[in-house]
Amino acid sequence: MIDLVLNYLDSDKFFSLLQAAMLFIVGFLAASLLARATYKVCLKRFSPHHASLSRRLVYWLVLALFIASGLKQLGFNLGVLLGAAGVLSVAIGFASQTSVSNLISGLFLIGERPFQIGDTIQVGNTTGEILSIDLLSIKLRTFDNLFVRIPNESLIKTEVTNLTRFPIRRLDLKIGVAYKENISQVRQVLLQVAEQNPLSLDEPVPVFQFLSFAESSLDLQFSVWTRKENYRELRTSLLEEIKQAFDQHNIDLPFPQRELSLSQSTLELLTSEKNTKIQG
Repeated sequence: MIDLVLNYLDSDKFFSLLQAAMLFIVGFLAASLLARATYKVCLKRFSPHHASLSRRLVYWLVLALFIASGLKQLGFNLGVLLGAAGVLSVAIGFASQTSVSNLISGLFLIGERPFQIGDTIQVGNTTGEILSIDLLSIKLRTFDNLFVRIPNESLIKTEVTNLTRFPIRRLDLKIGVAYKENISQVRQVLLQVAEQNPLSLDEPVPVFQFLSFAESSLDLQFSVWTRKENYRELRTSLLEEIKQAFDQHNIDLPFPQRELSLSQSTLELLTSEKNTKIQG
């Protein structure tokens, strides 16, 4: 038994296996190091999205070269393997048309660049921060800390809203006041609230609009600009401050009201029925 082991260790097969193993190990190390270096270099010139894609491309390309060298060292015919891989790729392509569609859609998204890693987007009823952009899908983290995967094909076919593409956003508040209120006074109170709020921008200036005469209220819209990272905080603080300011200036927030009108004949009928019940 020992002689067989010694003979095997002295054979060419053992040295080929050892060289192949070394190539695999060096390949993993080299791919990781080069991928990290590529990411750091690309991050200085391009967006995090493109830097991440470049890192993955370099990693798998370098790793594939070392794996191919290792297989060749073991005696595998790479020509036969490539031919088999080509046939397998065609078969997989027909069997997974959805994946191919997502891949092509991913290439379009990379070229178009409608969003990047770190942006907050809204797709249908889903809103979240982009964690990664891959060739087949993107990954989101919603505000309630849920992980959502959206195929690239869906992004191409549907409307996508980038909520953080620009540095500032406009907050639109729909407000209703009672019919008895003075609109000029309401405007002045709202503008004063926005001016005193530190999250509200002076430029562009806040916008006040009289929308319509509703059934129970005068409908207004008050629009205030803020930096994108302060949007949700401004919405909460501004609503609270508007309620406090309205209370201080005795401005009423309306509630639905209904007026009931009865004809004279209906009143006489109700009165007669009431008298009948009392007599009975």
